[in-house]
Amino acid sequence: MAKYNIIPEGPAELAQMVDHTLLKPEATTADVDALIDEAAKLGVWSVCVSPTFVSHAAKYARGRVKICTVVGFPSGKVVSAIKAAEAARAVADGAEEVDMVIDVGMAKEHDYAAVTADIQAVRDAIPGTLLKVIIESAALTDDEITEVSKCCEAAKADFVKTSTGFHTSGGATPHAIALMSKAVGGRLGVKASGGVRTLADAKAVIAAGATRLGLSGTASVLAGYDANDDAESAYDQADGPAY
Repeated sequence: MAKYNIIPEGPAELAQMVDHTLLKPEATTADVDALIDEAAKLGVWSVCVSPTFVSHAAKYARGRVKICTVVGFPSGKVVSAIKAAEAARAVADGAEEVDMVIDVGMAKEHDYAAVTADIQAVRDAIPGTLLKVIIESAALTDDEITEVSKCCEAAKADFVKTSTGFHTSGGATPHAIALMSKAVGGRLGVKASGGVRTLADAKAVIAAGATRLGLSGTASVLAGYDANDDAESAYDQADGPAY
């Protein structure tokens, strides 16, 4: 797990913090193959693909890169037992990491016991598999972000993650990352996903506490090192990410 607040010195180090992501509904098998080939070339940590592609991705990757997938995605409005079954099937198909989505409505109602139980159901279904929990931080208040992050720890998840990238409220922000990081205190990882599009954006969320990044435009972000990219982050120009 990457250390908190340590900015990678070069593209190789940053790449090892990246889940190279393709979750578009219209994605094809050929798109997944291209994603994996690019991931192997860039030296990223993993590829994150939809559950229907996990089996193929695991076979095509042949160990070149880890396979990550999503559960209850993108709404989180799925019965916990179904999320658990989906996670177990994904691991059986070859997923090495799972990113699940909470029921955000439960968090908005402050039913944190239900949030914890939802996460716990998935955790229990895939013991030993790295579990990240997507909380849709942009849809939550500061207090809700803090409490839900604590739920993730209580349910023995490995990471708390900002966003699906599909929610209309937006994606990751340094402010949300800082709240999540403070809540879990280095005991869990923190993944920033949604709206991280430049090297400056990546550095901003890492400085705030992110230890993993979910990126679809990974090559462009890494190229910022070669370009000596000192441009302002989108977070310096607006309240949230360029979405």
